Amino acid sequence: MRKLNLPSYTFKVQTDGGKELIYDFIRKKYVVLTPEEWVRQNFIQYLIHEKNYPASLMAVEKKLMVNHQPQRFDLLIYNRKGQARVIVEFKAPSVKITQETFDQAVRYNMALKVKYILISNGMQHFACEIDYEKNSYTFLQDIPGFQVIL
Repeated sequence: MRKLNLPSYTFKVQTDGGKELIYDFIRKKYVVLTPEEWVRQNFIQYLIHEKNYPASLMAVEKKLMVNHQPQRFDLLIYNRKGQARVIVEFKAPSVKITQETFDQAVRYNMALKVKYILISNGMQHFACEIDYEKNSYTFLQDIPGFQVIL
């Protein structure tokens, strides 16, 4: 898989029926290793090892309803009180991050009302903090650590 703009991590990878699989220890199962999945697994490790996010407070690819339509977010991070605090949207490294990518994350956030939105294609990473009182958002210089999102 492609080298990303993240530190290097070690993963369990295996082949089954001609498909390459990577072990997702958040979901506790092997999943098909797509370019987007490669970004997700590396970014999760980055959040855990570099930003001190507890793996136990992460949820991967869970369904939610947005305008009565089922959607599936890439990664949701909770605080220790069980409140959703961060939604993360992943794209493959070859996919350019556009306004449409942000719009997708914002649509998910209509149902979740998180404080932070992170977007990454493994090469570029964006972090926004939402201000609900001012109905605005601010781009952050860096991915916030776990202590910041509390």
